Amino acid sequence: MSKYHQLWQYIKDNKNGDFELSFDEIEKAAGLPIDHSFLRYKKELLDYGFEVKKISLKNKTVKFHQL
Repeated sequence: MSKYHQLWQYIKDNKNGDFELSFDEIEKAAGLPIDHSFLRYKKELLDYGFEVKKISLKNKTVKFHQL
C-alpha cells in the first residue's frame, strides 16, 4: 500500500471538481509530513480519479483536478 493511500482516499471520498489544499491540510489528511517523495507518489492519484495540477512552494498549496 502506498504511503499516501490515506490522502488519496480522503480526496476521493471528500472532494469534487477542482480544489486546493494547503500543505498542512495534506499532512493532516495523510497522517504524515509531506516531503519530496510526494512528487513520485502523485501519479498514483490518477487511480482515484484526480490529478495534481500545480504545486506552489511559495503559497504551500497543491491544486487538484478531478478527471
